[in-house]
Amino acid sequence: MSSRLIGVGVGPGDPELVTVKGVNALRAADVVVVPVLDSGERGRAEATVLHHVPAGKVVRVVFALNERTDRARREAAWDAAGERVAGLLREHAAVAFATIGDPNVYSTFTYLAQTVGALVPGTVVETVPGITAMQDLAARSGAVLTEGTEPLTLVPVTAGAAVLREALAGPGTVVAYKFGRQAAEVAEALRETGRIGDAVWGSALGLPEESVRPAAELDGVPLPYLSTLIAPPRRDGGRGGKL
Repeated sequence: MSSRLIGVGVGPGDPELVTVKGVNALRAADVVVVPVLDSGERGRAEATVLHHVPAGKVVRVVFALNERTDRARREAAWDAAGERVAGLLREHAAVAFATIGDPNVYSTFTYLAQTVGALVPGTVVETVPGITAMQDLAARSGAVLTEGTEPLTLVPVTAGAAVLREALAGPGTVVAYKFGRQAAEVAEALRETGRIGDAVWGSALGLPEESVRPAAELDGVPLPYLSTLIAPPRRDGGRGGKL
């Protein structure tokens, strides 16, 4: 029978936000792969997983998660990670890969699945959805993501501040991921577009070092890389005004 590679979304960090289906998938798998940086230190995905499965079942695989400039190094890291997981699939019937958030939203799992599919033909790839950082931040801050006919735009600020500015100039709520290193540019874009008053940002959601603050308090100091921003539109029509 074909081996199965299951991408399991484990949420933004709070172990209580892993779905029942996600926990069942982690426990049913023969091994659970977690991504780590070159340092090999425990990452957020591993810390979450260890609340639900024994440590002996977890396998760390190094990814160049923060590599943006050296394409050759990044590609080599992806290839090495793919080879490692391919080896596990040749030995086991089911390998789970734990990813922060959702496996189909800006996840390393996408690249891993592509690589492994070429190395181990016939591998069945499945995903288990996870709760995203924008959902968790909305719950913790009281921000409403969408009402009525409002659109929702999700932007990775790693694509550049210009992409964020363009989104903020449009309608609906804008969510920005991975903006911590460009916090000053993000604050400037929010002020220019009149969006800073109702915007909120958060980092380390569900963890002891959690921070959830109004975007108006952004002072240009860099924030944690995995910071999330929610910038709602102006809502002046009262209840149902966007219907």
